[in-house]
Amino acid sequence: MPLVTIKMIEGRTPEQKESAARAITDILVKHCDAHREHIYVVFEDVADSDWLVGGVTVRQRKNERGGS
Repeated sequence: MPLVTIKMIEGRTPEQKESAARAITDILVKHCDAHREHIYVVFEDVADSDWLVGGVTVRQRKNERGGS
């Protein structure tokens, strides 16, 4: 029963997440001999103000780079 947890900065659409989950599931079926119905993919969205890189929030880094 593989469980894949993906933590990302919030903002991806449900369609993007579903597409990624399908691709990850396909990879585990192909390369790990896992049964599709036993594969779990969980997305954990994190606010850009709660994710820090080098002690600086992602939000602050985006603002310093012009917002993107």
